[in-house]
Amino acid sequence: MPSSKPKTMDQIVSRITTECLAVRIRMINRTITAIYDHALRPLGVTVGQLNILVVVAHHGPVSPNEIARRLHMEKSTVSRSAARMSDNGWLNVEPAPSGHKQLLTTSAKGEALLGRSLPAWDKAQTRARAALSPAGASSIHQIGNALLSRRGPQ
Repeated sequence: MPSSKPKTMDQIVSRITTECLAVRIRMINRTITAIYDHALRPLGVTVGQLNILVVVAHHGPVSPNEIARRLHMEKSTVSRSAARMSDNGWLNVEPAPSGHKQLLTTSAKGEALLGRSLPAWDKAQTRARAALSPAGASSIHQIGNALLSRRGPQ
């Protein structure tokens, strides 16, 4: 990190351009998401929807709030996706016993989609690893695991 503070607009812009972790992480996210979405497109599902479906299959019945917490997503994003997924017949939406929340479970159609998705996901996983390099993919796993361990059980 530079020891002196930038003084001019050019120096400020140059520093942010060359050092910003957020812009690089967002670029990586968009690039890798596009790889998975491209592979899954013939099945009519996005990687974001597939991630939600996996969480529901693994932890269901589960509320949209719980999915948002586990995937570190906005609840409104999860709710919109879950509504589309329910419309597609991949999720069942039922009221919680308290009546104040919805609980999601995978439907038979959703489970079948998970099974059909695995070959496309495997291809995307291979492409993503190649795009990142083995060392890059390993680093992402290590960083992700470290962040998850700091936030507690998922």
